[in-house]
Amino acid sequence: MVHKDYSSGVPVQISVYDDKLMIWNSGRLPESWDVDRLLETHPSIPFNPDIANTFFRAGSIEAWGRGIERIRDDCKTHGSPDPQLRYEATGLTIEFPFAASYIESVESADAETTQKTTQKTTQKTVDRILDVLREDPTASRRAIAERLGDITANGVKYHLDRLRAQGRIRRAGPDRGGTWEILDDDE
Repeated sequence: MVHKDYSSGVPVQISVYDDKLMIWNSGRLPESWDVDRLLETHPSIPFNPDIANTFFRAGSIEAWGRGIERIRDDCKTHGSPDPQLRYEATGLTIEFPFAASYIESVESADAETTQKTTQKTTQKTVDRILDVLREDPTASRRAIAERLGDITANGVKYHLDRLRAQGRIRRAGPDRGGTWEILDDDE
């Protein structure tokens, strides 16, 4: 905010990817400065001194000219790789690669969430199929699918086969005209 060129009307752009966070700002560095100068100890020459002063008085900036240093220190403290900076004529980009441990934990959490969601969805479908069979033990796969509305007859067959294999249901009588029996039914 302190270094943004507000006359451009272009907003700061933040992009989140699976492996990194990127922030682009249309602000300009002081004349003859480059990324190397930003990474070493340097004086503060804010593009917007009034905004910088406001942030300083509010306690958001502890000392002018230490922003990049503080960002790098925080990354190191939290086990994240050093951010990558690129300065071009259009502005400054800072890229925060995620630490491998963070990516692994997110992937693990995503896999766990997917597994839990699948289990819950499957259990809800099984419960709904059992409810239909309680109400109508003669229901066909097609009738169950039509009644539930969000599963095909083949999907119903899959769940019925699993319920049979688990010993939770059995078919009494012929395929046509027979009935479903729910075994050890708590309901």
